[in-house]
Amino acid sequence: MSTENEGNEVPQAPSAPPAPVDAPAVPADSADSGSVSGAAGPSAAAGPSASGASAAPQGHEGAPSAPAHAPSEAAPYGAPHGTSHGTAHHGAPQPGSAPQAAPAPQAASGAGNWPPPQPPAVPSYATGGGSGSGWGASYHPQEPKPGGRRGGLVAAVLAAALLAGGIGGGVGYWAAERGDSDTNSTTVSAPDTPADLKREPGSVSDIANKALPSVVTIEAQSGGGEGGTGTGFVYDTQGHILTNNHVVASAAEGGKLQVTFSNGKKYAAEVIGRAEGYDVAVIKLKNAPSGLQPLKLGNSDRVAVGDSTIAIGAPFGLSNTVTTGIISAKNRPVTSSDGGQSGKSSYMSALQTDASINPGNSGGPLLDARGAVIGINSAIKPAESGGGLGGQGQSGSIGLGFAIPVNQAKQVAQQLIKTGQPVYPVIGASVSLQQEGANGATISKEAVSGSEPVTPNGPADKAGLKPGDVITKLDDMVIDSGPTLIGQIWTHKPGDKVKITYERDGKEHTVDVTLGQRKGDS
Repeated sequence: MSTENEGNEVPQAPSAPPAPVDAPAVPADSADSGSVSGAAGPSAAAGPSASGASAAPQGHEGAPSAPAHAPSEAAPYGAPHGTSHGTAHHGAPQPGSAPQAAPAPQAASGAGNWPPPQPPAVPSYATGGGSGSGWGASYHPQEPKPGGRRGGLVAAVLAAALLAGGIGGGVGYWAAERGDSDTNSTTVSAPDTPADLKREPGSVSDIANKALPSVVTIEAQSGGGEGGTGTGFVYDTQGHILTNNHVVASAAEGGKLQVTFSNGKKYAAEVIGRAEGYDVAVIKLKNAPSGLQPLKLGNSDRVAVGDSTIAIGAPFGLSNTVTTGIISAKNRPVTSSDGGQSGKSSYMSALQTDASINPGNSGGPLLDARGAVIGINSAIKPAESGGGLGGQGQSGSIGLGFAIPVNQAKQVAQQLIKTGQPVYPVIGASVSLQQEGANGATISKEAVSGSEPVTPNGPADKAGLKPGDVITKLDDMVIDSGPTLIGQIWTHKPGDKVKITYERDGKEHTVDVTLGQRKGDS
């Protein structure tokens, strides 16, 4: 875009050119020809459907008609009369050049008879190969003069841009009001019929729309009237709902549970089983409707850092909320409370995600890019100290959310539906839960709650472990604390054989341990 005429308003074409003081003669064989340059600025459509409206004329399109003849010393078309720009149209005669003779055309009334100058030469790409009308002919401005004109030029350019923006906004609004029915409109509106609003398979909206009918909001109320809100999802067609223990703990003893689906239908529910250590619970709809669609369960062992995640829940009671993120880390040791209901903690080797999770998301599904459940959203790390999502005085999400891997949750759910109580794998030894400065999980040296630090004839005892041993690895997983060891053990099942690396008297040892079991929460 040339800057020769930028920022100057384009005046209306005069009915006749102004008469110069001294009109030079022109040759008789000259042809009517002219060159125009218009400043074009960006357009800013203000109308709801305006997009890309052209604000200022480009080239010759939409430009006003130029006079048939112009004086040799007149300002370039588009500049106010009498203003000199220091540049000339390409091919135009320079001041002082010898004019050529030409028959004088009939001047408009009051203009006087004077011969116009020779029109500028028209390049070969213009109309008629250099003859005829000169619209579209270009010019080559000279280099701007140094000094104070640069600032004025910039200001003029800004003024032109603002003017063009206003014109574009007006055009866009006018086009929107007319429904784009005018074929001369410069805006294009997308069709708004339902058939054209299909979401791409695998998109977040597609996954969310399919999953939302199977995600529920849970309202738990204790016998004393206290309660809270959490989330769950349909586990099977019999009406079992999978959620967190801390979501339903307040209603487990004589309380009430109400489940609301995304379509607004509400159902009463009852607790089938709870696992405080895993922070997993199963409830069941009392009058389960037909046609329930369980969410598909994925394989949390195959999740990789960086995989896309979608979380669905009711943060702060806002049901059917969908957020997205990625898997930030795996096997993150997390300890959380149940909100003060029992004073006990849960341990997990969690999936960490930066998808926005807040109080009320507890128990909701964490989905992968296929829409399969890979975890149960259970805890967050708030900006201030606190426990899990059920903790008191917590702030909102800071991008540190934790989910129970679905492979573990599935095993727990099956056990709860079958027997109503959880089963935990154990090594038969008590370990310190202090994490500050720990380089492993240290087996207690003294009795804990009246029990021996190493259970006689238990798995650890049979493997030769003793009080004071420091466990540093379980299989290939580094153990840096007691909670990390517990979380890793609980990813297994009773009867699994694991390899434990430990240190005793400064020496490292490795033994195989067959995990035992403990039934119920104690």
